[in-house]
Amino acid sequence: MSNHYEVRYAASPKHVKAYDTETLRDEFLIQDLLMPDKLKLVYTHYDRYIVGGVVPVKKSVKLETIDPLKAEYFLERRELGIINVGGNGTVTVDGFVYKLGYKDALYIGRGNENVTFSSDDAAKPAKFYLNSTPAHKEFPTKKVSKEDAEVVEMGSLETANARTIRKLIVNSTVDTCQVQMGMTELNTGSVWNTMPAHVHDRRMEVYFYFEVPEDQAVCHFMGQPQETRHIWMANNEAVISPPWSIHSGSGTSNYTFIWGMAGENLDYGDMDHCKISELR
Repeated sequence: MSNHYEVRYAASPKHVKAYDTETLRDEFLIQDLLMPDKLKLVYTHYDRYIVGGVVPVKKSVKLETIDPLKAEYFLERRELGIINVGGNGTVTVDGFVYKLGYKDALYIGRGNENVTFSSDDAAKPAKFYLNSTPAHKEFPTKKVSKEDAEVVEMGSLETANARTIRKLIVNSTVDTCQVQMGMTELNTGSVWNTMPAHVHDRRMEVYFYFEVPEDQAVCHFMGQPQETRHIWMANNEAVISPPWSIHSGSGTSNYTFIWGMAGENLDYGDMDHCKISELR
């Protein structure tokens, strides 16, 4: 079996206020997601979200169920979003083959029993980043290329947050039960993401940072708007954001990140904004 998983439990904002650096990182930071020929999964009790990654090099890797799901196969009661952040690769879903290039996305609906991942070239392997949520209904599997995404330009160089948002797996492009995924690319000279910050009590979120240059880092901010905390993050690492928390970051260079969401609402604009002057 090539699946490796861990479980993360939900924490209240009252308790998180007292966390030291090590505890904060243990609870919310996800490292070592992209391991050769292994599929790593983190099952979080925030909206039963699963974050994962797989890098097939020498062999194809199958998506297998894990014990917390109590299911015969992984997507028995779940849906899955995938974004490739590596070389060209293939995702095979119950016999149907989907080719994914760099920054292409794939949505897989509930009820698909056999999902496998492979790379076209072992020297330049695909790197599949995964997000999965519970699903109440079957929807068709659909590929969304980077070019197919809904694109929004936000921010400015003057405030160091000029960025391109690509909505890949959202309700305007793909039918889903609740998983939502997209990608934000920071322009050269810009380092701030999701600033001004916001919270959304109706759903949680996970950020995956990549294209972070070697020897550079991103400082991710979380916590309640008046009780913020920070986590320093490296390339190809993810961080869990509870519904009560902001999720924002500033890098020592520009970078790209993938955002994924789950909860009650599929409305991308459903958020409560936080004034910069009121953050603490």
